[in-house]
Amino acid sequence: MKKPLSSRDRQMRELIAQEAARLIATGGMRDFLAAKRKAAAHLGAPDTRNMPRNQEIEEALATYQRLFQGAERLDRLQVLRKAALEAMRFFEGFEPRLTGSALSGTAGQHSDVNLHLFAATPEEVILRLLDAEIPFEDDERRFRFGSDERIAYPLVRFLAGDVTIEAVIFPREGLREAPRSPRDGKPMQRASLRQLETLLAPTPE
Repeated sequence: MKKPLSSRDRQMRELIAQEAARLIATGGMRDFLAAKRKAAAHLGAPDTRNMPRNQEIEEALATYQRLFQGAERLDRLQVLRKAALEAMRFFEGFEPRLTGSALSGTAGQHSDVNLHLFAATPEEVILRLLDAEIPFEDDERRFRFGSDERIAYPLVRFLAGDVTIEAVIFPREGLREAPRSPRDGKPMQRASLRQLETLLAPTPE
């Protein structure tokens, strides 16, 4: 049976979560593990094993943004979602899905737009960008599904104004199963173009 945390350990865990959230919100860090390690070092506990879970970091991040970034964060979130909308319309033939912080609402000044595209081959997406004369760079991103095995998928990265769009290219059948979120291990939330349009629609008075 796991020993319950002492009040001191619980407090340190909360402090690490809060500091990691601050680093993500203000410093542009994206890797939660790196943020936790840096936060622990800042707090004089670099060797602690009492690290908060990623979900605790995300909750602390939402609290930090609400308290300290307010309207500025909401304005940036709208900019990101509108950029995502345009990109998804551009890629409509590839069943685009929005994921990540622009969907969850935890996006900040340093956040990107993260899309999942579904194509028979990655070349179809690349040709779409080439035909539109959009400069891009290619990379890859690893995802975990049911097992612990991580599978690499190609991605393209390009700018839409001052917003970076990262679009990972999955096979067509990838629509059936979302990868596991690195935050909580559950299937990643993904929104279709129509769902994003609904999200951006003005709220009736």
